[in-house]
Amino acid sequence: MAGLMGWPVEHSLSPRMHNAAFRALGLNYAYVPLPVAPGRIEEAVRGLAALGFAGANVTVPHKTAVLPYLDELSPVVRAIGAANTLVVRPDGRILGDNTDVYGFMTDLRESGWPAGSPCDCRALVIGAGGAARAVAYGLLQAGATVTVASRSFDRAIELCTTLGRAAASVELPAAGRLSAHHFPEELASLAPRADLIVNATSLGLHVGDDPLPWDPTVPFHHHQYVYDLVPLASPTGETPFLALAASKGARILSGLGMLVHQGARAFEMWTGMQAPVEVMREALGCGQRET
Repeated sequence: MAGLMGWPVEHSLSPRMHNAAFRALGLNYAYVPLPVAPGRIEEAVRGLAALGFAGANVTVPHKTAVLPYLDELSPVVRAIGAANTLVVRPDGRILGDNTDVYGFMTDLRESGWPAGSPCDCRALVIGAGGAARAVAYGLLQAGATVTVASRSFDRAIELCTTLGRAAASVELPAAGRLSAHHFPEELASLAPRADLIVNATSLGLHVGDDPLPWDPTVPFHHHQYVYDLVPLASPTGETPFLALAASKGARILSGLGMLVHQGARAFEMWTGMQAPVEVMREALGCGQRET
């Protein structure tokens, strides 16, 4: 067994994707949604070993909250303070890892961005949760200058402090390349300078109900990449935020690619086998990326 811990989780595409991968390789595995209410996290984490789970993914709002209940943390989790993948060891100990950094950066590079390494570019990340931490860290590693804008300015400050400390510990230059800002108050001044804009909030997950993670009066421009981490099951994965950006000429990228790649890395951790990435893409209805 494997599954997805979060609150809520009924919207998740991960069971569809992982179960298709298990079937393709003839594995006797099943992936299930695991709704875990805030306040029940420790019980849920400990229950994975008791129930014989191989592991689990972790999503909103638990990516940071699970950390105190894990027995081991990978270097990337120690760096960013967020875990999205749990692996149950044979002795019942639980490792917390993070495949979001890998998933996001792999998908970005498959899209052709950034062109160089290190990249000389500016990224604007909207949000300051677990996903934003992974995105910002991956971009810092790639050489980008990262601006974090959040409705919770305190969380944006804490994110930048955590990542700045982590960067210094591995001698990754981050001074002057990581800053926190108020959202939406500073959006109009930040957006025109950004080469890449990333929605790392969950706004857009409930189409028709959620507000846009953007002020529609703030323009995009033709040279920008706009990435929405929210994965919607469709051939394009286009969210209302991406539709707005595309209508203004920006190049858009959906969260489906990141979902596939972070899921593939987790799959390999649980099974020890190479993930059937194209099967996972097809299960989401997005097919093979055009290059």
